[in-house]
Amino acid sequence: MKNWINRRFGTWRGLVRLLLAYLELATGRLRPFMLKHPEAVRRVVPICQGNICRSAYAHHIVEECGLPVASFGLSTHTGGASPAEAIAAAARLNVDMTAHRATDWTDFKVLPGDLLLVMEIRQAHELRRRLGPRDDVQICLLGMWCKPVVPHLHDPHTLSSGYFDTNFRRVDQAVRRLAAELPHLKQTSRASRYEREQAL
Repeated sequence: MKNWINRRFGTWRGLVRLLLAYLELATGRLRPFMLKHPEAVRRVVPICQGNICRSAYAHHIVEECGLPVASFGLSTHTGGASPAEAIAAAARLNVDMTAHRATDWTDFKVLPGDLLLVMEIRQAHELRRRLGPRDDVQICLLGMWCKPVVPHLHDPHTLSSGYFDTNFRRVDQAVRRLAAELPHLKQTSRASRYEREQAL
């Protein structure tokens, strides 16, 4: 049982947090973190705590899908590399994360039209708090695009290789399903021009 829990949910805590997330979903408390205006999205921005595992892997998959992308961590050190376990898990899915370097929130510029994709409900609330009344971006839970829905994507950092595989497969599936809802973003030249204009 313990091995099954660890492989599927990371830890007992991961399972409990997922069950609590399902309860919030059932009671409608996650509605603020669902995508309401896909046509308004101009860039996809995966976010987690350290930007070295979950959002780092998601960043590569969004890029592979041909969408404009950036990523950052809510509490990390800009320039940090992904751990060996994350790089190995990505490699098992034919993704090379060796060149990835983390970006901290303090070094990141949120642009109008950003779709900010978090992995956990508490991250969504924290991001909402930091952004204040800003309403030109959308905050969503990446796991809402998993099938079945997984509203809490528990952090695999320091956990088993089996859970890294489970977590990255969920992230991969969610990103690709989301990308199918954003066909307008595949015009990457236009999206890149938009980013350059916003930087001026």
